[in-house]
Amino acid sequence: MANAKGKVTQVIGAVVDVQFEDALPEILNALITDNNGKKLVLEVAQHLGEKSVRTVAMDATEGLVRGAPVEDTGAPIMVPVGNATLGRILNVIGEPVDEKGPVNAAETRPIHAEAPEFSDQATESEVLVTGIKVIDLLAPYAKGGKIG
Repeated sequence: MANAKGKVTQVIGAVVDVQFEDALPEILNALITDNNGKKLVLEVAQHLGEKSVRTVAMDATEGLVRGAPVEDTGAPIMVPVGNATLGRILNVIGEPVDEKGPVNAAETRPIHAEAPEFSDQATESEVLVTGIKVIDLLAPYAKGGKIG
């Protein structure tokens, strides 16, 4: 249910319990509250009963108090995707942290998504050419794999 209203009932570190008057938000939905004038995004992790949910805060909760109003966005946390995000640094809620201004992406996607089918994934390994002939010959690195 979009725009459901609730209030904070408990704060333990990054875990915040929220009580709603009406219907509960879906699991993985984003909730928004105000924390000392700063927007704080909470993600629903668990339904605790008929009226309460347990959430995980996506930022610091210092200063968040019981009784603070919370609003359900009706959707999961969405982040921008596409060419506009190449070379940019985004936080977990899709906000730029690289001081290059807003990201002007045409499309957004939820942070939780299904994994691609195995048949859609590349199965052949490719060698990462380092340009150092000794390493390329004696200990070649697989592209996309761990090094070190």
